[in-house]
Amino acid sequence: MKRFSLSRWWAIVRKEFLQLRRDRLTFGMVVGIPIIQLVLFGYAINSDPRHLPTAVVAADHSEFTRSWVAAMRTSSYFKIVKEVANEAEARAALARGEVQFVVQIPAGFTRALLRGERPALLIEADATDPAAAGAALASVRELATSVAKKDMQGPLARLAVREPPFEVRVHRLYNPEGLTQLNIVPGLMGVILTMTMVMMTGLAMTRERERGTMENLLATPAQPLEVMTGKIVPYVFIGLVQSTIILLAALWLFGVPFVGSVFVLYIVALLFIAANLTVGITLSSLARSQLQAMQLTFFYFLPTILLSGFMFPFRGMPGWAQALGEVLPATHFMRLVRGILLKGNGWVDLWPDIWPMMVFTLVVMTFAVVFYRRTLD
Repeated sequence: MKRFSLSRWWAIVRKEFLQLRRDRLTFGMVVGIPIIQLVLFGYAINSDPRHLPTAVVAADHSEFTRSWVAAMRTSSYFKIVKEVANEAEARAALARGEVQFVVQIPAGFTRALLRGERPALLIEADATDPAAAGAALASVRELATSVAKKDMQGPLARLAVREPPFEVRVHRLYNPEGLTQLNIVPGLMGVILTMTMVMMTGLAMTRERERGTMENLLATPAQPLEVMTGKIVPYVFIGLVQSTIILLAALWLFGVPFVGSVFVLYIVALLFIAANLTVGITLSSLARSQLQAMQLTFFYFLPTILLSGFMFPFRGMPGWAQALGEVLPATHFMRLVRGILLKGNGWVDLWPDIWPMMVFTLVVMTFAVVFYRRTLD
């Protein structure tokens, strides 16, 4: 039996370092993933969102109502972004996700306040994500108390002896009980489809490249676009099957309501599947092996799951992180699927999140076709 040779051992170590240096993609992953995790978790992730967009429906205008609105403006939780004319317009803004809260000040509020009748203000909240609205709603009572102490002075001090002279009623829409599964389970549909569609397509393409069959296929009269779109069609059906399984589990196991249209949901799922498949094709263009394809899939999946609003409130992130998240199709798909299931949104409400996914798919597919044409022709 030969003895352990330090020189042979050192030769193997040098060989591994040389291979790692030549494999720039793996080296980039080793350095890039920790940096991305540090940046995202250190700067972008915030479980206590502030300055949430709020709309006001004011049917009564007085110094007291203006004081309440001003207090909400100065609060760190609410950001008054618009005043709407009626309740229907306010509900539409909530359904589209334009605002997180709607404050309704009823007619005759000031008169009832001065009479000591303790009138009520109404705050309607988009509670599809309980974590996003919870802290802000918890601060409402303290906010009412501070407004009462400021305005109820002199002859009006008798109105705020023990409690605020007005009531703040909170209606949590779309998820009144604050159940996290109503937010998480629909979002899981986006997470699962992103992971499986990108990984399966990336591995399938790199497997063809390793076997040499992709080069042979592109050497035929078939155009690269024909080859790639033809190869991803089976995965479209796989994605639709996965969507069906997730929806059935959401309905039967977790009790997620299904308020919207099944047809609209499947059209949206089809667009999202197409977007992820184009990402898989593009990543397979960059990868030289199935291992690299797996690494690139994880590199894409990490920011997707963190910046899409699945795990952490989207509005709690800084502006630059929200801008990055808006590029990702998963961000828009999670809004779409939650809007369809929980809010019953139609095409008009969904369109602002549909067209970004379509543009993303077109841009990435164009890049994939150009890249394949350059590398394999």
